[in-house]
Amino acid sequence: MLVAFSVSPMGSGPSVAPAVARAVQVVRESGLPNRTDAMFTTVEGEWDEVMDVVRRATEAAGEGAERVSLVLKADIRAGVTDAMTAKVDRVEELLNP
Repeated sequence: MLVAFSVSPMGSGPSVAPAVARAVQVVRESGLPNRTDAMFTTVEGEWDEVMDVVRRATEAAGEGAERVSLVLKADIRAGVTDAMTAKVDRVEELLNP
């Protein structure tokens, strides 16, 4: 399973960078394959472990905030591993024959 998510505290001031950094730290410490870009963090693993990481990252981002916004998109495909890399590799192969 691949999950791309974005989490942002609301009502905690002008910059969300410290809160986002706390969330990303949770993801990186999970040991699951992950990638962070300017809009989303993607994490790969089994349902329960990925959703636990998303929950803990959301809680970390929300420390001291009145509200937290969470956007989540999932690709649930049984038996597939290394989808985070393989999906991009397939597109690159088509772009660079």
